[in-house]
Amino acid sequence: MNAVFSCAFLIAVTLCGSTAHATTDGKTPIGLWVTVDDKTGARRSQVRIDETKGVLTGRIEQILEADKRNANCIKCTGPRRNQPVLGMTIIEGVRLNGGEGYWEYGSILDPNDGKVYRVRLTPKNGGRMLEVRGFLGPFYRNQYWIRAE
Repeated sequence: MNAVFSCAFLIAVTLCGSTAHATTDGKTPIGLWVTVDDKTGARRSQVRIDETKGVLTGRIEQILEADKRNANCIKCTGPRRNQPVLGMTIIEGVRLNGGEGYWEYGSILDPNDGKVYRVRLTPKNGGRMLEVRGFLGPFYRNQYWIRAE
């Protein structure tokens, strides 16, 4: 009985501890974001970023452009090819860079061109904005997403 209680207590403390770190400072990428096109400034979609065991993933929850709401990822490769963009996981494997204030090591998919980029996520403006930097080799491109909730 004591071993079961001790194990349950450790699990609860571990889960609460990781969640508290992720949500109390308001400066993490976790949450719902409005994506903003870096070239046109148009709001394109909403992406929900979640954390599981310290690893972030992001999924498209809503497409804001009416003409693209039923779009499939035609230029994607592998299992994403011709799949609906709505509901698609586009951010995978992102982890906190110890003490640097940004999250990296993962990837992001651009459903418009089907390419997968290395990604760095950096909360800005007290967590109200997210700098999303996609890398292809030494080159990169930034987008600034706006927190929706």
